[in-house]
Parts: sequence; structure tokens; C-alpha cells
Amino acid sequence: MSAGDAHYGGGLVDGAYMLKLFGDVATELLIHSDGDEGLFVAYDNIEFLAPVKAGDYIEATGVITHYGNTSRQMRFEAKKVISPLLRSDSAAEILEIPILVCRASGTCMVPIAKQRFESPQHSWLLNTLHIETIL
Repeated sequence: MSAGDAHYGGGLVDGAYMLKLFGDVATELLIHSDGDEGLFVAYDNIEFLAPVKAGDYIEATGVITHYGNTSRQMRFEAKKVISPLLRSDSAAEILEIPILVCRASGTCMVPIAKQRFESPQHSWLLNTLHIETIL
């Protein structure tokens, strides 16, 4: 996160930034699964679990958990993987144990006319397909 991403005192980054990352992850997942960017319909759960500050490095991941005819249910996590060292303007440390800062779940959709690949629910791969992406 850059200083420009911080909107609050103490260099705190707005939690909505994590949702922006999740939107990017969802888009990539849909391109992998359907060959189309699709649309994000709604979040059904969002949990902000730890603060994110300027200088933190965030890894956002997602997985498609259910395939409908046009809908794709997804689960997302954002973890802080690197933090800046205090009293330094450029030093940082890789966190031995990443910190879960946000998790969410939601639904995206791809109209049938836009789906370019065979639908996974009709495929023998259904039980083995696990598409995950990292930003």
C-alpha cells in the first residue's frame, strides 16, 4: 500500500481497498473459468480483521466455491505479508506468519451468451476443479 492509499490518521488504508483487490481477483477467476470478466453481483459477507497501513504489502486470493448456470460463488482472503520497519523510511520485513486482514464471500455472474468454456458443473472435473488466483 502506498502513502496515496492511506486516507486516515496514522497511515490507515480504507477497508474498501481490500474490496477493490477482491474485485480484481474475481475478474481473473471468471476469465479463467468462463473466458469472460463477468459481473460482481453482491457480497454476502465481509469481515475486516486487522488494520492495513501505508507500507504494508497485501496478498489477495480467491477461489470459486460453487458454479451455477450463470452464477459463481466465491470466497476471498487478503493477508498482510510484508510490513515496514518502524524508524526507517525504506526497510521492511517479510512476516513469518501472514496476518489475515480481510475475508469475504460473494457472487459473480457470467451470462450464458458470454461463457466461452464448457460449464464446470457439467464436467467430470467438478470435484477436482480448484481455480485460485493471487494478486
